[in-house]
Amino acid sequence: MSNVQPASSAHPTSDARRPGGSGAPVIEIQGVTKSFGDREVLGGIDLTLREHEAIALIGASGSGKSTLLRCIDLLVEIDDGDIFLDGQVITDPSVDPVSVRRKLGFVFQAFNLFPHMKVIDNVTLGSVRAHREGRKAARDRGIELLERFGLGGREDDRPDELSGGQQQRVALCRALAGRPRALLLDEVTSALDPELVGDVLDAVRGLKEEGMTMIIATHEMSFAREVADEVAFLHEGRIVEQGSPEKILTEPDRPETRKFLRRLLAAGRI
Repeated sequence: MSNVQPASSAHPTSDARRPGGSGAPVIEIQGVTKSFGDREVLGGIDLTLREHEAIALIGASGSGKSTLLRCIDLLVEIDDGDIFLDGQVITDPSVDPVSVRRKLGFVFQAFNLFPHMKVIDNVTLGSVRAHREGRKAARDRGIELLERFGLGGREDDRPDELSGGQQQRVALCRALAGRPRALLLDEVTSALDPELVGDVLDAVRGLKEEGMTMIIATHEMSFAREVADEVAFLHEGRIVEQGSPEKILTEPDRPETRKFLRRLLAAGRI
């Protein structure tokens, strides 16, 4: 059983969270391309993430999911196209990437915690350094987040004293500490042992119930079906099919999607 605490508050769960809802666009991606040398990684991506919506990115390794998330967070420079955050273009060279990252929370596959720092310092570092929040206020919020995600009393531990699942929940707390406009989750369970996956997925489910706006790259199809409002299937750097989880994961139109799902089924991943 998960030891993640239930969310303490919730946002309205209107039909704006479903495909075709009327929520305001938070992230808009228009014609984004990216190549590394001669290898095209993103071949013209169009995607809109609306308020309180969760979009799951699925596809084989190397299909462009992680690169797309890194482009949104301005960790990777795009070659062409535009990305907007709340209607403002963020991919113009004049835009300060740090100011953009203050508004987005990114959770990486491999935790990326500072091993020499206590858990609470990992959680609050961004709030203090980037958001200029007072240390006491940042610590109070950090403690609140750790307790909420089942890590109460572990604030003075070092990351190597925690399990992989606990470390990933610390990384999630760190991403939430700055009250982000949207969360970008990059295969957050891929580095975990199977028995540790559940607590992390429970934490994300709780955020979904609150109405957190999220883009989730995942190989967990049952999780995508449960949590996502829309699923986008990437193949060779392009979104070849997008729609409701029921449609994409049960009755996909494109042969590439059907082949991908057959492979997962044969591997026992569905």
